[in-house]
Amino acid sequence: MRVDDLEVVRQIEVRAGALFHDVGMSDIAAHPVPPAEVLARFVRAGRSWVAVEDADVPVAFVLVELVDGLAHIEQVSVDPPYARHGLGRALIDHVGRWAADRDLPALTLTTFRDVPWNGPYYSRLGFVELTAEARGPELARLMDKEAEHGLDPVERIAMCRPV
Repeated sequence: MRVDDLEVVRQIEVRAGALFHDVGMSDIAAHPVPPAEVLARFVRAGRSWVAVEDADVPVAFVLVELVDGLAHIEQVSVDPPYARHGLGRALIDHVGRWAADRDLPALTLTTFRDVPWNGPYYSRLGFVELTAEARGPELARLMDKEAEHGLDPVERIAMCRPV
């Protein structure tokens, strides 16, 4: 991802987030998109990637943090017209290769348990739910912050996939 891509990426997030209206989660759909300066932090750290269409325009992206010594997928979003073409999987697999090259043993993420393109989707990609006891301290704090920002902890899960 390049800094020049940030506004396009923000619009992808708006369109992808709007899908939450379809599953009765309009409060999530209305959640503000991170400002460009927050996204730029991932670019500067070398932990953001995009999938592009023919004109080199991003249509999907992934952002990664380091959490408990693991590659944590902070966000992965696919522009809805490009969904179901394997772009999210390809980006996640890329993060897996990136993590392996850095001797990071696993990928983690937090997501909604029952939203079809969240928990069930990541399960199909080989992620397994982590119990509260299996979460590292940084991941546990991250989930506490999610709850402080209004995400229902009953609906949220942490997942992990070995590299």
